Amino acid sequence: MNQILKNITSVSLAFIVLFSTMSFTINEHYCGGDLVDTSWFVKADTCMMEGMEMSSSSESIMISDTCCNDVITIIDGQDEVKQNNSQISFQQQVFVTALVFTYSALFSVVENEEVNHNKYIPPKLVKDIQVLDETFLI
Repeated sequence: MNQILKNITSVSLAFIVLFSTMSFTINEHYCGGDLVDTSWFVKADTCMMEGMEMSSSSESIMISDTCCNDVITIIDGQDEVKQNNSQISFQQQVFVTALVFTYSALFSVVENEEVNHNKYIPPKLVKDIQVLDETFLI
C-alpha cells in the first residue's frame, strides 16, 4: 500500500512538472459572432473550409472575411525549472526526523501479540518446598 502511494505521488508530480513547463496555443475562429472552430496546437479551420458556404437556387452567397474573427490564445509555460538547493542544519534534520517518526507512530496499527504462556499449565505440586526449607516471607 505504501509503495503504491509513493508511485502515484511520483507520477502526479512528474505530470505537474510536465504541464507547468509546456506551452501551447488555442485558436478559435468566429464567424458572425458564433464560434465555428476551436483548435489546440494548430490553426483553426476557417468558414470556407468548414462548408459554411450558403447557396440558394438562383444565387450563391458566400460569407465574407470581414465578419470572421480569429482569436489566438497563447499559454506560456515556465522557461526554467530550478532545483532548490537549500541546506538545512543538523538540528533541523533531527527535528524533522523526530516529527515524521512520531506522526507516523500515531497512525500505525498495533497488532495484538499472542501471549504464549496463557495456555501453560504448571505441574502439580508434589511437595511444598517453602515449608520443607523453612523459608517464609514476612
